Amino acid sequence: MSIRRLLLTLALLTLPAMLPAFAELPKSPEAQAEAIEVNDPLEPVNRAVFDVNDFLDRLLIKPLTELYRFAIPDYLRERIANILSNMGEPVIFANNLLQGETSRAAVTAQRFVVNTTVGLAGMYEVAEDLDLARQPGDFGQTLYSWGLGSGPYIVLPLFGPSNIRDAIGLGVDMVMSPWQWIAARGGRAVKNEVVYTSFAANGLTRREENLEAYDALRTGALDFYAQMRSIYRQYRNRQLGIQPEDTSRLFDFME
Repeated sequence: MSIRRLLLTLALLTLPAMLPAFAELPKSPEAQAEAIEVNDPLEPVNRAVFDVNDFLDRLLIKPLTELYRFAIPDYLRERIANILSNMGEPVIFANNLLQGETSRAAVTAQRFVVNTTVGLAGMYEVAEDLDLARQPGDFGQTLYSWGLGSGPYIVLPLFGPSNIRDAIGLGVDMVMSPWQWIAARGGRAVKNEVVYTSFAANGLTRREENLEAYDALRTGALDFYAQMRSIYRQYRNRQLGIQPEDTSRLFDFME
C-alpha cells in the first residue's frame, strides 16, 4: 500500500470521530477567545486525529520499534541513523540558501562532503569532530524567514503535531529531496521503493531514539494531547529563534 493510500485510509477512519467533534467547536465568546489564544481552533478535530495516531503507535509503531531495537545492535542502529541524517543534508543545504543563510549553507555542504567521503556514505559522524555542526533548515523555516505566519495548529495523520506553514514545508521538503529523483532513473517502482523505505526508516529511527521519553510523557501527562502541543511549540519556536514574548507572527496567517 502506498503512503498516499495509507494517509487516505487514515483520513477515512478518522472521519467518523471528526464529525461529532465539529458540533463541539467553541460557541461562547470566552471559549472562542481561549481557542484563538492557544492557536488551536480545530482542537476537537485535532484530538480525533491525535487519538488515531496514538492508537496506531500503540498497536503497530511501538511494537515494531521495540522489535527493531531488540534485533539490531546499538552500533548498527547508530550507523543507520547517521546515514539517514546525512541523506537529509541536501534539503537542509537548499533551505539554507533559500533563507539567505550562506554561511550555514557552506557548513552544511562541507558536512555532507566530509561525512559522505571520510564518513563512508554518512555511516560515521566525522564533521562534528571538525567543528562542523549540523545546521537547522527545512522549508517551514524558510517560509517563516519569508514572513509567513504559522496558521492554526494541526495534527497530521502519522506525522503528528504541526501547523499550516510547517505542513506545507513538510510536503515541499519531501519533494525537494534529491534521492527520489535519482532513484526515478530506475523507474517508478524503484522510486516508490526508495521513497517508502526512507519514510519508514526515518520514522522508525526517530521513534526508537525517543522510545522511553515519549512513553514517559504519555504515562505521566494529565492531558497528553495538550502536553504534546506545548512541547511541539516550544521545540519549534526554539528552532525558529522565537522568544516566548515574540508570538505575534504566529497568528499572521489567521488574520
